[in-house]
Amino acid sequence: MVPCHLERLISRIGEIEEKFGSRRVSSLEERKTNVDSSSEATPFEDLIKEYAQKYQIDHRLAKKLVEVESNFNPDAVSPRGAMGLMQLMPQTCQDLGVKDPFDERENLEGGMRYLRGLLNQFGSLPLALAAYNAGPSRVKEYGGIPPFPETQRFVKKVIGG
Repeated sequence: MVPCHLERLISRIGEIEEKFGSRRVSSLEERKTNVDSSSEATPFEDLIKEYAQKYQIDHRLAKKLVEVESNFNPDAVSPRGAMGLMQLMPQTCQDLGVKDPFDERENLEGGMRYLRGLLNQFGSLPLALAAYNAGPSRVKEYGGIPPFPETQRFVKKVIGG
């Protein structure tokens, strides 16, 4: 028997796959042209600012994180199962109480709350971002940013270095 949350995820993935017609692609292409610069408005600008302020995160950092994670696509699903705007993993969703990771508000609030917790835990933006990408246990295991090219690129992209 498949747990309820997995059935919902599988169902949601099916829905998303059905949406990838020409209308959906043109909508995503339109978003891409509108978010080339971090100074431009995005479809989720107000929500990003709202939750960034709530969790005391610079809204430009929050916006860049969403851009790097999902390119502002609320329906994004990674090959590893991360979902939504901030690419939350199923276990992270469960830990944060995020019931629908494809809901923009829930995803952004959960992701910002998660990042705030990592910032508090690690006391450093690069380490918090590495933990966001690779997991807190990996940052602890390596005593810093793990030697994974993906994680190292991720931190640089978000910070802009």
